[in-house]
Amino acid sequence: MKIAILGAGVSGLALAQFLVEAGVPRADLSLFEAAPVAGGLCGSKTVDGFTYDVAGGHILFSKDRPAMDWMKGQTGGEEAFVERRRETKIRFGDRWVHYPFENGLGDLPDQANFECLKGYVEAWHQRLAHGSKAPADFLSWVRWRFGEGIAEHFMNPYNEKIWKRPLQELTSDWVAGRVPDAPIDDVLRASIGIRTEGYVHQSIFYYPKKGGFQAITDALYHTLRDRVRLATPVQSLVRTKSGWNVDGESFDRVVSTVPLNLLPRIVEGMPQDVAEGLRGLAYNSITCILYALNRPVHPELSWVYLPHHEQGPANRVTYMSNYSPGNAPEGKTSLMCEVTSPGGEPYPDGRLEEEVLAGLVHAGLVRRDEVLFSDRASSRFAYIVYDATFAERKRRGIEWLEANGIEPLGRFGRYDYHNSDQCVIAARELAGRLAKEALGAS
Repeated sequence: MKIAILGAGVSGLALAQFLVEAGVPRADLSLFEAAPVAGGLCGSKTVDGFTYDVAGGHILFSKDRPAMDWMKGQTGGEEAFVERRRETKIRFGDRWVHYPFENGLGDLPDQANFECLKGYVEAWHQRLAHGSKAPADFLSWVRWRFGEGIAEHFMNPYNEKIWKRPLQELTSDWVAGRVPDAPIDDVLRASIGIRTEGYVHQSIFYYPKKGGFQAITDALYHTLRDRVRLATPVQSLVRTKSGWNVDGESFDRVVSTVPLNLLPRIVEGMPQDVAEGLRGLAYNSITCILYALNRPVHPELSWVYLPHHEQGPANRVTYMSNYSPGNAPEGKTSLMCEVTSPGGEPYPDGRLEEEVLAGLVHAGLVRRDEVLFSDRASSRFAYIVYDATFAERKRRGIEWLEANGIEPLGRFGRYDYHNSDQCVIAARELAGRLAKEALGAS
């Protein structure tokens, strides 16, 4: 059974490797990758010895231990990774606030602490007393979940930076399962200065010693390179009696990690309403800026959130050289800053590097005389936008694709808000089904 896999990011590469491990002949697999290198959103870039991730800061952790061990094993095992304890803060004026925000209220100025605690308790009481359901729009959900104080001091300004649109235009669907509910006792303790922890599943993470996060996809590509066609964007998918023609070549099955909203360009015979729905799926792009620093050591930080306008356009700063000493030359360090923009639109201001640097200086994260140089990389597809039309557009599109023999896979291939480990888990599950079909057919 010949299988075409569209895209050689982590999803496509993991799927191919799982299929090979299951016994599917390598010769039956073909991966088509539009870019000149494999990796997709897991890509990294090295400039003058400084390495950073080009689509936002990545870390390796998972609740699925077999998936995480598999990713490590493909990359060289435990010795190929650095183990790190997550040290994450929110920069609030000149203060460091513990992350997540509701577990760090005691780090705030007294008035802000009071307002956030008051609002959190009131929101908790309202949910308990009235059994209210989560509101459909994200702006209302934030107040329902966290209260007025946390909404105004952190959640609203931070999310406005990321999403670049009014928060009431977003649904609350994307936060389901992604934002753990801090126990009220933990929030009360945090407010009076008793340290509590949230998001403990991320407390320990791993990162490749060399090559950035792309080391994981580089290792997968190395084992599959004879099956990957780089710089080969698919131009057409045409239905046949037995499967699909991919640019004129016959395949029994097609797995697509191509962003759903791009598929109407290449899939022949897609109904107009399905095509229009997929084309309308919203997303945000990202520009990542590396600042190489003449600084021998960083504070013990992993990444920092910058929620406020005066801190510049970046919403998150990753201390890349703290992830691995291999990310910077000896005696030097680096920061990587993330700036989002509406889908497909490059950040409009040609002074972006200067604006981001000014925000970092204002926030007290760097001094100008430390900066050796900057470098930028942009990724068109970065954040899935859950607007009011999202769920129906996605449902119709995926139902049609699956009914017609195209398996969508991956973060943008399915428009699922998946981290790299979740992409691997989904690839593992799909590989199990396809392997049974392929080996049964043979």
